[in-house]
Amino acid sequence: MSLAEEPIFIWLSQFAYEPEMVYGSLIVMMFLSSFGLPIPEEVTLLSVGLLTYLGAHPEIFPPPFEGAKSINLTWAMVIATLAVWVSDFVVFLIGRHFGTVLLRQPWLRRVFPQSAQEKIEHWTQKYGAYTCAIFRFTPGLRFPGHLAYGMMKFPAWKFLLIDGAAVLISVPTQIYLMATYGEAILGTLKEFKVIMFSLLGILLLILLIRKIVTWKKRGIPDS
Repeated sequence: MSLAEEPIFIWLSQFAYEPEMVYGSLIVMMFLSSFGLPIPEEVTLLSVGLLTYLGAHPEIFPPPFEGAKSINLTWAMVIATLAVWVSDFVVFLIGRHFGTVLLRQPWLRRVFPQSAQEKIEHWTQKYGAYTCAIFRFTPGLRFPGHLAYGMMKFPAWKFLLIDGAAVLISVPTQIYLMATYGEAILGTLKEFKVIMFSLLGILLLILLIRKIVTWKKRGIPDS
């Protein structure tokens, strides 16, 4: 399906020349997505990027009247980045303060099933603190992953730092590339995400090897 045929894009397009409505919708959608609702974060970001592109090319998507305001690229990137980062942290805080109570709720078990809990525990044991960056690139595990990190009493400053770095890599770049090149960039964007995820995997592998080497050195008795 073309991005222009996505329901999220179709809904947002009616506000293409009402930037405040788009910014407000972007914040709401990012929060709902972070809480595990079926609103794809990537589709929302790309939709805003495409609307920004169309606003900069009125010959493709004419404004309703002369002088109509279009979406500002810088504002769109800043608002999206902050909305994602803050919403991730809110989920983390909810897990930190209410996670044990929430796990007893039947509705949460559907969003955070036992299989997800086991996968999160396995990844955390294998890759350590940097697993929360992997969750940012893994849509199905974002909400339960960030919730779990809060429940594990992971240091808040470290979560903000690692998650923030992942947000800066993934969120504004999608809007910028789409706003610059339009829908023609979609294939390249997919390749970009694969490359970034691969680089992240390589980094985690290096950190894991270093940790194993450190453990082995500690296990060697002094002569």
